[in-house]
Amino acid sequence: MKSGWMLCGLVERAKSKLPAVVVDSASLRLAGRAKAPVATCAVVALGLLFLAGCNAGKADPKTEAPPTATVEADLDANNFKVDHPEQFPLVTAVEHKAAPALNVTGVVQPDINRAVPVISLAAGRVVEIKARLGDTVTKGQLLLRVRSNDVSGAYQTYLKAESDERLARIQLEREQILYDKGAVAKSALEQAETAEKDAQVDLNAATEQLRLLGIDKDHPSGIVDITAPISGVITDQQVTTASGVTGLGSPNPFTISDLSYVWIICDVYENDLDAVKVGDYADIHVTAYPGRAFKGRIDNILPVLDPTLRTAKVRLEVPNPGLMRVGMFVTATFYGKEPEARAAVPASAILHLHDREWVYAPISAGHFKRLEVVAGAMLPGNLQEVVSGIKAGDRVVSNALALQNTVEQ
Repeated sequence: MKSGWMLCGLVERAKSKLPAVVVDSASLRLAGRAKAPVATCAVVALGLLFLAGCNAGKADPKTEAPPTATVEADLDANNFKVDHPEQFPLVTAVEHKAAPALNVTGVVQPDINRAVPVISLAAGRVVEIKARLGDTVTKGQLLLRVRSNDVSGAYQTYLKAESDERLARIQLEREQILYDKGAVAKSALEQAETAEKDAQVDLNAATEQLRLLGIDKDHPSGIVDITAPISGVITDQQVTTASGVTGLGSPNPFTISDLSYVWIICDVYENDLDAVKVGDYADIHVTAYPGRAFKGRIDNILPVLDPTLRTAKVRLEVPNPGLMRVGMFVTATFYGKEPEARAAVPASAILHLHDREWVYAPISAGHFKRLEVVAGAMLPGNLQEVVSGIKAGDRVVSNALALQNTVEQ
């Protein structure tokens, strides 16, 4: 192979020194007439073969070039053309005055003014629990029973006060008889009256102590019954069976909250505080009930900002129909700023596609453009507010779904 390439190089150098020779059928016939020697023809033929071999090793750049790229026009995927545009009537967006909504998040909390602790006046050990955390109770319902030594002390005080009062009354009666007969001075009678009154006061106090402890003076017992002071829901429990309680001390065995009214505590950024005022109302939407809306009144705006989040706590008082639970997340919508003009179109003109909202606007005869919009609240007359994307006076297709179905066919 190496010798072949060397021979090709010699032939190329020879071609560069000799005039060009064109070999065709005519030259061969001429050589035949001149009766050229056979050796000469063989040399010419051999040279032609070497030339062909040398040329065969070279690549043709035209055949190896990539195909020519075809450039297509980039069409807008939101532009559509239909054959019969009269099938899709147009409507004009009307103007709607709406106050800009400020949406903030909040948490349901019990109204502190309606949360009442359950207090045990007697210290002792819990022997029975009749209610649990989360139970709904009524006023006067038995919650727990406590065995207490305070009962025996109170009962002994009552017995002593009763005995002292009986003795003071007998002495007063005796002094009255003696005074009527002139046997004693009036001062002795007055002293006996004072002693009887003091004894009566002590007896009343001992009787009231038994009543507060829930003890029947005629049938005393070492067990004290603790009842619910109000109706509501038990939102805190600090005792279990066999645990101890302290009289008039903390922690309290139970806390009962009246959840007929609850608080919504919201965080409002300082640059949005001009949209909220005490006494204004807000729409409350609970995550657990997306189809329900509640009204809440702004009861208080705390005067201290969170130094990290730059938010202020806004407290709303909301009537609770029994659906709101303490700790639920809610969204509060305030409408405190000046109203602004927005567009409104029939609800059928808005297409919900791929988690976004669209409308179809005419471009020319038979041509429509799909525009993305931000839809707002529903309005009377089957209209829907459009926050952005189009403005009042723009024309859109009244039934966007029908046009979308035609486009997809």
